[in-house]
Amino acid sequence: MAHASAPSSLVTAVPTAILAAMLLGCAGGLAVNLIMAAPDAARIADGVGVVAELFLRLIRMVIAPLLFATLAGGIAGLRGGGVGRPALLAASWFAAASLVSLVLGLLAADLLRPGSGLHLPPPHPPARAAVAISPHDLLLHLVPTSIVDAMARNDLVQIVVFASLFGAAALALPDEPAARMRVALGDFAAVMLRLTTLVMRTAPLAVLAALFATFARGGLAVAGPLAAFIAGYYATMLVLWVLLAGVGFALLGRALPGLLRSLASPALLAFATASSEAAFPLLVERLERLGVPSRLVGFVLPLGYAFNLDGAMLFLAFASLFVAQAYGVLLGLGQQVAMLLVLMVASKGTAGVPRAATVALASVLPLFGLPSSGLLLILGVDHLLDMGRSGTNAIGNGIAAAVVARYARPG
Repeated sequence: MAHASAPSSLVTAVPTAILAAMLLGCAGGLAVNLIMAAPDAARIADGVGVVAELFLRLIRMVIAPLLFATLAGGIAGLRGGGVGRPALLAASWFAAASLVSLVLGLLAADLLRPGSGLHLPPPHPPARAAVAISPHDLLLHLVPTSIVDAMARNDLVQIVVFASLFGAAALALPDEPAARMRVALGDFAAVMLRLTTLVMRTAPLAVLAALFATFARGGLAVAGPLAAFIAGYYATMLVLWVLLAGVGFALLGRALPGLLRSLASPALLAFATASSEAAFPLLVERLERLGVPSRLVGFVLPLGYAFNLDGAMLFLAFASLFVAQAYGVLLGLGQQVAMLLVLMVASKGTAGVPRAATVALASVLPLFGLPSSGLLLILGVDHLLDMGRSGTNAIGNGIAAAVVARYARPG
């Protein structure tokens, strides 16, 4: 799918503003917490927190149309012939890597319990309670009775099912109407990406408000759990890197060290800019220099950035349980398995979306009775997390392209 990408100016302008907003938010919130009495500090935090809540509403506003446009358009854009063995290899790698990343994130969050020290009160009104879903109900829930109702509720699973069927139907049209539909979906996706970019330009203000409100209420006591969350996330990411390198060595042998050296520069660029998109051209150049055929690079990497975001998958699993622990919401094994399945599709089709993982997390939390306000905890430090997941995405997709090139037979 040739989708519209976010303007490159956002990559360079926003990170600096977000870092400044993080410092100002923490300092301002701590000052209020230390100077004022608790009730007064809480009132100020509630007032400032409205800005962050408005940002969350804007995020939820774009989720349904954005997901539909990008996913349906991506499937409709597959017209033009199969790619056979490379497609099968890429799909197998993407599915396995996503599953491993999600399971690792859930296991690490269950083991480390980074949110357990916050003890946050439930929001008002209370979030919808998480309930166990039987396989029968889960199967029926996949198909929406009304796509308008599904979009109104931001029901991620039902929107994905409808968008996939819509894209497949568009793919089956005769050539002329299929071409018109691809153009229409592409234009719609471009509008939604532009709107999402505009929303994300307000992220520094939302970060400032979120951190100010958090520290105004909790003071320095909040810093420990947030630091534990960041440290636990990066420690888990290190384990994921080891797993990716181990599988890469098993499949590529002695070629892996040279590959990792070549991937170092794109990964560092993605880390420094907190943008997978910024590293994409350099990643293409390095893979082609290593001898990966350009046709495979051009096929695997765009698909990888849509379906193989290892760092984002790890983040979604780890952050979801962090929010559950922070609010004291107990998720059983069955609910975590259901969450894993939902997260498998949560970020699919959102390639090119600024901070797509944050958008996906906003849509997942309510499905499991987790308050959307929990996203505000993460929003304040999300830039630090985005640096790690962007670098991991670059490494994962680079290894995936090399593996597909190694085992895909020409023609």
